[in-house]
Amino acid sequence: MKEIVQKNNKILRQSAREIPTKEIASPKIKKILREMSSALKSQDDGVALAAPQIGYPLSIFIVSEKIFSEDFITNRSEKLSGERAVDDIKKVNKKLKDLVFINPKISKLSKQKEWLPEGCLSVRWFYGQTFRSKKATITAYDENGKKFQRGASGLLAQIFQHETDHLKGVLFIDHAKDIREELPQNVQA
Repeated sequence: MKEIVQKNNKILRQSAREIPTKEIASPKIKKILREMSSALKSQDDGVALAAPQIGYPLSIFIVSEKIFSEDFITNRSEKLSGERAVDDIKKVNKKLKDLVFINPKISKLSKQKEWLPEGCLSVRWFYGQTFRSKKATITAYDENGKKFQRGASGLLAQIFQHETDHLKGVLFIDHAKDIREELPQNVQA
């Protein structure tokens, strides 16, 4: 399994390369998507992953299916207070597969923004507050090369912004405030 690279790795500061449309459904890209999915699934607290985070400077990110599960949202709402978590629970219909975004471009961001808690699998174990738009619309290609557009609010909108930042070589710590280290109980400093 590919390891998730950490903040000092130069690849995280590069702009990711777009994948030519004719190569999207290739065996090479399918292999990278499998590696990304495996790396993401290995992290209990991970909700999304960009290709540069496992060493590929390519314009791809995936979002874990678990963010759509009622258990995940209910557990998350216990940690967060407010309407946003309640709205997320209401939107859950069924568990979906991991979402794939190839050559993603954010086409619209809401003017309404809020400070949100954020962390990153490549910036272990630091967390901070980021100022993100409440809603986002993204245009991308799926794993079969089909172009699509998807709107989002709440956590998914935050993920769109965080992951597209990765593809530009930007880490959340570059613009977060109140950054602090929070080691899990089973990790030594």
